[in-house]
This record gives sequence, structure tokens and C-alpha cells, in this order.
Amino acid sequence: MMPDSAFLPLRLPPGVDLRRALEEAAAGFAPEGCFVVSGIGSLQDAQLRLAAHDDATRFDGPWEILSLAGTLTRDGAHLHIALSDGQGTVVGGHLVPGNRVRTTAEVLLCRPAGWVLGRGRDAATGYDELQVRRSP
Repeated sequence: MMPDSAFLPLRLPPGVDLRRALEEAAAGFAPEGCFVVSGIGSLQDAQLRLAAHDDATRFDGPWEILSLAGTLTRDGAHLHIALSDGQGTVVGGHLVPGNRVRTTAEVLLCRPAGWVLGRGRDAATGYDELQVRRSP
């Protein structure tokens, strides 16, 4: 009989690097990999890697986290985030290291029971993509 899926709710305080904190939490909570299923909060001076770009773009000022989702594995993270500024303008992209929490980040991680998540080169895309396999 497989164990139930497990969840880890997190509250990250001001000043924390959001991506690095999530990677550290996942390493202890789910070394076999986990999903970020929900995330809200705020960032100061956001940095995102936009679609079809190799480098991060900086967005100065305070930003609200509208949505955060993705995967965290031993082989790397794949995290998407949507943010809004004080005028309601929305931007989104890949969450990169260096994004500091402004007031809070409230995130839920989910470890799927009976599965191992990893990342590996996909010949069709040329990128390291999610690989899912049953636990031994």
C-alpha cells in the first residue's frame, strides 16, 4: 500500500530569495520531487525569464504574486509566476534566483505518493523537461 500524498504549507518572510527557499524546502521535504500547487504573496524588484529569452528581465518596484506553480526536483526547478504591479499590470515568466520576498510568500508544496520526479533532456524540445516515474 502506497502512502498518501503529502503537503507542505510554507510562509516565507521578507527578504528571502523565493526560488532558493523553495528549492531548500523541497530538498528536505521531497527529495523525490514535488509540485508547487499554489503560491501568493509579494516580491520587491522582480526578475523573470520571459518566454523565448535566455536572460532574466528586471521589473523594479513592489509586485503582488498572483500565481506561482511548477515542479521542484533534484535535477532542477521549473517555476512559473504571474505578478501584478500597483496599476494592475500583469507580467509573467520563469521564476529565477534573486527574487526577494517583499512582505510574505505563502506556498503549498505537494509530494505525489508513489512517484519520482526528475528533469532530463528531451530530444524533441532541446530542453530539460519533467520526467515522471513510479517509485521503486
